[in-house]
Amino acid sequence: MGDRLVELLKCFSLKARVFQTGPLCHSASFDRASGVGYIHVLQQGRLQVQSHAHPPLEFREPTLFLYMNPTTHHLRPQDGVEMVCASFEFGAGLNNPLSRALPEVVVIRLADMPALDRALSLLFIEAVEHHCGQQAILDRLMEVVIVLVLRDLMDQHRLGFGLLAGLADDRLARAINAMHAEPARDWSLEALADRSSMSRARFANRFREVVGTTPGAYLSEWRLTVAQSLLRQGKPVQYVADTVGYGSASALSRSFRAHTGQSPRAWLKQEQDPVTP
Repeated sequence: MGDRLVELLKCFSLKARVFQTGPLCHSASFDRASGVGYIHVLQQGRLQVQSHAHPPLEFREPTLFLYMNPTTHHLRPQDGVEMVCASFEFGAGLNNPLSRALPEVVVIRLADMPALDRALSLLFIEAVEHHCGQQAILDRLMEVVIVLVLRDLMDQHRLGFGLLAGLADDRLARAINAMHAEPARDWSLEALADRSSMSRARFANRFREVVGTTPGAYLSEWRLTVAQSLLRQGKPVQYVADTVGYGSASALSRSFRAHTGQSPRAWLKQEQDPVTP
């Protein structure tokens, strides 16, 4: 099977910014209005986490927790807390299917994810040393950690519903990968079911059960997602329409209006020049 994350990582630009390393002596709060996700890695100590998005959490051992979507939350250090924290963007402003694929907060005990050991060891070492390029190295290492977390969520079947759950299913992943790789292709239900080695009915039912939508609806959403990514890269509307399978700029515009209420150009202008409250 091909790389299940490659098309997602090609479409979305993952950028992390490490802002906390070492002891956390005072409470820290993060607001969803920032518009970014957050990842926190507790190295040692006892930490309480509060948010309206989930019940209160308390960690007493090395733990990673991640908010894919902007979420207001508060960190309350209780005893000898040392941690690394970062904000990140993963296709900011785009209809990123990963934002709907994860729970409000992902929590993983580091002991349960040995694959993180090497990346986190490098991250922790770099965090306490002060060399040229430290910030860039910390940011890139945190991006690696985020990708490793996504891979682990699939490989260990930690999620039972959504896109990553679909990619964790060997048969469904073949169809999802095909749509990701060739969004312009006129994928029929029969062709996708054939990729998954299932009957049409069984494939359609399994896809909806695991991914949470129909194959046709997912393909439409993915095409729009790729279109948004290409527009943000400065590609002409007609090129984008051809690339994602709409055939004409007017067809792409109709889809944009149906999903966003705006034309592609109006949507792009809003993304490039957001209104400041």
